[in-house]
Amino acid sequence: MVTLIDKLNSRIKNDEYFLDENKEIIKEKIKTASLNLDEHLMSILLSDEEFKKAFFIESNGILVFDKVKFSWIISNNNFLPDSYTSYKNKIGLIDSNGDFLKNKDDVVLSFPFKDCILEFDSTDEIENRSEVFLNEIIAKETIDILLKPKAFVNALKITKEEEKQLSSFNDDNLVIKGNNLISMYTLLPKYAGQIKCMYWDILYNTDSDNVPYNDSFKHTSWLVMMKNRLEVAQKLLRKDNGVICIQCDDNEQAYLKVLMDEIFGRDSFINCICVKSSEASGTKMAHVEKKFPKIKDYILIYKSNKDAVVKINPVKTDNTINIKEFAGYAKYYSNIIENIEAPVEEWKIVPIREYITKNKINVDLKDEVALTMFKLQNATKVIYRTNNASFNKYSFTTKTAKVISPSGIEYIWWEGKQMLFLSDYTSSYLCDIWNDISTINLNKEGGVELKAGKKPEKLIGRILESFTDKNDLVLDAYFGSGTTGSVALKLNRRFIGLEQLDSHYEKCIKRLKSVIDGETSGISGDTKWNGGGSFTTFELAKYNYSLIEKINESIEDNIMEIYDLILNNPFYLNYKVDLNILRDNKSRDEFIELSNDDKKKLLIEILDKNLLYINYSDIEDEEKGLSDEDKSFTKSFYGE
Repeated sequence: MVTLIDKLNSRIKNDEYFLDENKEIIKEKIKTASLNLDEHLMSILLSDEEFKKAFFIESNGILVFDKVKFSWIISNNNFLPDSYTSYKNKIGLIDSNGDFLKNKDDVVLSFPFKDCILEFDSTDEIENRSEVFLNEIIAKETIDILLKPKAFVNALKITKEEEKQLSSFNDDNLVIKGNNLISMYTLLPKYAGQIKCMYWDILYNTDSDNVPYNDSFKHTSWLVMMKNRLEVAQKLLRKDNGVICIQCDDNEQAYLKVLMDEIFGRDSFINCICVKSSEASGTKMAHVEKKFPKIKDYILIYKSNKDAVVKINPVKTDNTINIKEFAGYAKYYSNIIENIEAPVEEWKIVPIREYITKNKINVDLKDEVALTMFKLQNATKVIYRTNNASFNKYSFTTKTAKVISPSGIEYIWWEGKQMLFLSDYTSSYLCDIWNDISTINLNKEGGVELKAGKKPEKLIGRILESFTDKNDLVLDAYFGSGTTGSVALKLNRRFIGLEQLDSHYEKCIKRLKSVIDGETSGISGDTKWNGGGSFTTFELAKYNYSLIEKINESIEDNIMEIYDLILNNPFYLNYKVDLNILRDNKSRDEFIELSNDDKKKLLIEILDKNLLYINYSDIEDEEKGLSDEDKSFTKSFYGE
């Protein structure tokens, strides 16, 4: 059956008006002709009743050219296709009767939204592609296969003393190598509802992002990628008090918040933290006359659902004090609690000068700066007693009382006067602007380099200390150089890290080994870290992914070997590919004529993306090639 596009292709290809001197089609000339209502093009279309019916609308006896419809046709991949597209269309897209879908005129499917699974990661740091779909089949049962739990290989337990191959799983910190979406679905049977906190430093979806991921995705595809991962993340979080923290920048922050509102619920929103991401220096300062330089990121924080009760462990930070300017203010703090270790009712409050004299402390009382320094050094027990009318509504039967204000702050009331502690001025509770964490010399942390992508250990430490307690489980789906795992070890939290990129995986393993050995960077000094702990690492067992890696690494001399391998093992193929045509000698000759890059693209496209990894249910299939140790470990992980 000849389609409208086939007929139009045939007519255009035989018209010299649209050919160059080499008899090649000038596709742009056709587009321009349609926009300008070119007389030659109009005569072609009006001379054929099928074209006339398809591209013209009659209004009051006048034919009106439908530019939109014609533009859609010439933008279609099947219109004047190149050799790659022609070959792809020839071997694929068949229905259950073996007929090519491109030749079917009876059904038109329009998808306003992408109903698919996006891979959105890369094994090649310099790869530049627009969109990559893990799943190319809309059928739900096939998507379920894609996201079924996977088998594992190369399980290794690493401690300070040894690295040991494993054939059985023992509960431990985890580093999993593989696609993070599929890894999270693989974790569901064992870890659903167990993750207390997630921290993700996601792909920012910017053209200039220096993180070596495939980051050049269109906005809508980026949102689909995030939606897929957030939906499974919610299933992994604890329902009673789970929390997820996602770091991003201006490029997608507003859109990501709307998406997270949709998935977790607007009532689940906790905070949007503004955090310093770089210093006010370098190339970003070259255009200060055009825009304010960007030195911030955002951290969107949501609880797992609206009914979850998330308690934040309050954090206090030191305020920067100018001693000379503070000296005048500090004069109001003129008393000190002499026996602060005693119960509140037994406190003895005396003037600071009296306290210094009585205890023979070496402070010159005539030197205001020296006196101010003494106050700062004893800020937790130096007080200012003041009248506060807002407390008049309270009546006390004793001379002391503790009062919780509407904002949740605890005040101490003493003999009719509120007591303000100097330490509450010199330090304050952390709010939603975090500009106190240095971003300088981060490359030195952990002994591994991650250009423009590494986050400070103090930042991750603050998040984990705010939302988790010792032994709580933390998950980072964008593990990178392993900062989250390093901090979790030093803070005595458990962690799971997911990473696919080969170079990042090697770095995070190296860094975690160094942490276990007692490395001293980052928060090691603050936590008095001396080393210890362990982690287990393993990979999702590759199936078609191994073929994709071979294809990407192939050269002109061996690409045909992979072609023959795939043809002789049809279980690698997408079900839509017509194997008989693929095996035809003429098709083979046409394939040989393609460029090497097009050969690679085509071979990857015809593989079944639902079989990138080996399903747990298929581990006994001898064709999959799993070792007895890998089978044993996988079964043990799932509790079999």
